[in-house]
Amino acid sequence: MYGYEQTASAGHGYPHGGQQQGHQQYTAQQAPPPPYGQHGAGQPLYPEPSPPSLREAVRAFTTGSMSAEDFQGIFSTSKVYCPRGETPGFLALHNTQQPVIPMFSTLKELRSYAGKESKYFVITGAEVLDLLPSGYGFVLDMEGDHRVVFDAKAVEEMVDFAMRRMYG
Repeated sequence: MYGYEQTASAGHGYPHGGQQQGHQQYTAQQAPPPPYGQHGAGQPLYPEPSPPSLREAVRAFTTGSMSAEDFQGIFSTSKVYCPRGETPGFLALHNTQQPVIPMFSTLKELRSYAGKESKYFVITGAEVLDLLPSGYGFVLDMEGDHRVVFDAKAVEEMVDFAMRRMYG
């Protein structure tokens, strides 16, 4: 009837041994081909480019090849290494025009500034903006080739930008 075999061994009422035409069955030992646009182990055929590291972003920002908005987007999600003292919290430098807090894009940058055995903590750039005391700025990679300083006013602008971006 209707060209289908009606026996239990034929497989679910489909012709040709239980398969829909144009479809292949796979055994446990034989994996199906990867989805379109991917190859082996689920990896994309054309992977998304990874965002620059904070260190690369500092370099690009200080050389003018990255906008402030793009830099802040990377900064807010990146790990920031901060030296610390015996008590919790930021260490501040007060021998500058305005107090600034040294921060570093990599542990290597922090170690070149503070020494191999220095204590530190790691937070995201967004947490920096949330926790930084009012009236303080910060300096990123102060011993590096591409140092960037954000005074207290620049920090306030970064916070305002983050709030507008988040809440519209």
